[in-house]
Amino acid sequence: MNIKVNGITLEYSKKGTGEPLVLLHGNGQDHHIFDKLAEKLKKKFTVYAIDSRNHGKSSMTDDYSYETTAEDVFSFINALEPGGVFLAGFSDGGVIGLFLALKYPAVIRKMALLGVNLKPSDFKKSCYEYVKKEYKKTKNPLFKLMLEEPNIELERLAGINIPSLIIAGENDIFYKKTFTNVAETMPYAELMILKGHNHDSYITGSDLLYPELSSFFSR
Repeated sequence: MNIKVNGITLEYSKKGTGEPLVLLHGNGQDHHIFDKLAEKLKKKFTVYAIDSRNHGKSSMTDDYSYETTAEDVFSFINALEPGGVFLAGFSDGGVIGLFLALKYPAVIRKMALLGVNLKPSDFKKSCYEYVKKEYKKTKNPLFKLMLEEPNIELERLAGINIPSLIIAGENDIFYKKTFTNVAETMPYAELMILKGHNHDSYITGSDLLYPELSSFFSR
C-alpha cells in the first residue's frame, strides 16, 4: 500500500485490527524487518509498518534529515489515524519517534524506542570509525546522516510526558549510558537491556519482543 504525504509517497503495510501501532525501521532497512513481529502484533493491534523516505519503495529525495522524515510520519498519522497511535521505532526509527514526541506529542499515545541515540557521539568509537570509513568508500548519504545527525540535547527529553519503553542490546553500537540517560531523563520511561544481543539482533526479522511490546502497549 502507499500514500502521498508531505509531498512524497510512502510505502507501507497494514495488518490486523485493534489500536493503531506504527513501526519504524532503521537506517538502510525497510518495513520488512518487522514481518515476523507484525504477524504476532496484528492479533491485538492494527499494525502499520512504513518504509521511510529514501528507503524501500518510498520516494527517493535529496532530503535525508530525521526532522523531515518525522514530518512524513506525522502527516501519515494525521491522514490515517488522527486520534493518535502507539509507536515502536528501531534505531533511526526511534530517533524519528523522539522528534515526533518533541514536536507533536499529541499523536503518540505510547512509544517504544529500540536502540535509539541522541547524537553521533553516542556511537562507540570503533562503530563511529566504521561508519566514517563506509561513507568515505561509498559516499552513501545514509552513512553521512549517521555521522552528522541527530543532535538532540538530553535535557529536552525531560519534557516528554509520553509513557515510553527504552530497549537496547547489551552489545549495542551505542554506549550503554545513552540508553540509561534517556530512560532516566524521560519522566515516564522504563529501560530494558537485552543480554547477549547487539544493535539489531533482537528486532531484525525477529518476533522476540512480542511479549514485551504487546504487554506494554496493552496496559
